[in-house]
Amino acid sequence: MSHRSRLAGFIIDSQVDDLHAASAFWSAALGLKVTHPDDGDLGLYDKFEPGPGGLHIEVQKVKHDARVHLDIETDDIEAEVARLEALGAKRVQHVRNRWWVMEAPTGHRFCVVPMDEGSTRGKPNRWP
Repeated sequence: MSHRSRLAGFIIDSQVDDLHAASAFWSAALGLKVTHPDDGDLGLYDKFEPGPGGLHIEVQKVKHDARVHLDIETDDIEAEVARLEALGAKRVQHVRNRWWVMEAPTGHRFCVVPMDEGSTRGKPNRWP
């Protein structure tokens, strides 16, 4: 059975005490408004209005070193994770039974997340 995936956007991982101060900086730097402060009520995510091309952008409070990571969205998490593993990626952590943190062969971390069918990000790739 085939599945679909595409670039969803990027997450600005920030090792900070004050999530909202970090988001205020990135909001001003990117020219995007924070539309969902404390998205999910966990004190970990501030979500921005859609970026260029409808990309999802948020600031995430983390304990690891600061970095930017990509999200790949898909309509079949397990099929996409298996496809990426076949390309050399590794599973790192299953988060809240909803998405996978992965590591590329290059060492970069990224997430495989559920597809937002209502987004304007463009047509997803279809994989066999």
